[in-house]
Amino acid sequence: MEKNRAILFLTVIVLFILLLFSFILFPLQHYLVLSVAIIGMISLLFFKRFERKKVKAREIVILAMLAAIAAIARVPFAGLPSIQPTSFVIITVGLVFGAESGFLVGAVAAIVSNIFLGQGPWTPWQMFAWGTMGLSAGLLRPLLGKIWIQCIFGFVWGFLFGWIMNLWIIVSNMENFSWEVFIGVYASSFSHDLSHAICNVIFIALFSKRWVKILDRFKRKYGLLGGSVGDEGSV
Repeated sequence: MEKNRAILFLTVIVLFILLLFSFILFPLQHYLVLSVAIIGMISLLFFKRFERKKVKAREIVILAMLAAIAAIARVPFAGLPSIQPTSFVIITVGLVFGAESGFLVGAVAAIVSNIFLGQGPWTPWQMFAWGTMGLSAGLLRPLLGKIWIQCIFGFVWGFLFGWIMNLWIIVSNMENFSWEVFIGVYASSFSHDLSHAICNVIFIALFSKRWVKILDRFKRKYGLLGGSVGDEGSV
């Protein structure tokens, strides 16, 4: 498990460096190529399971369904600032199915939902932010057994998501960079980040216990991916 965690952390670091340098060195129109590259890298994390055990078709199907739910859940709330039920779904996937599954569902949900809402230079950053959200939920699930702890986790990620998304604005305009611009970008996003954080808490408080129970029962019945919430389980 420690080896798997090291691989996951290394992948996140590589993706972050890739995002930073690609937006600094290359034109913004290459965002689609970068999105595909991210999908390829995170897919390797999941398909590495083929080396360790025989992955059942139903495991791939359930993750595809959850990624679709996470993507579609974003569309009806597109007109409301930072109302993101997608984040709740991704966190729940990480809690129940593990870090690599959370990463995969988070990244896929971002690119799929943007088919409806519009692709752009922000897409790779959304993939990274939501993917890392799901990954961290999986890595920290032994500590996230209580609903109130999950609420704190969701609240924190409401801000972390916004802070990660702010970076694409900054690194894509490095020629105009100044600390005044940096502070202004982060200060202007505070209300949206707070809204996202509060909505995460509401969704987790209202639905997390039931969702985790249903998905965990489904996972145990069919012997699907990973351990349970509160267990050390597999990454």
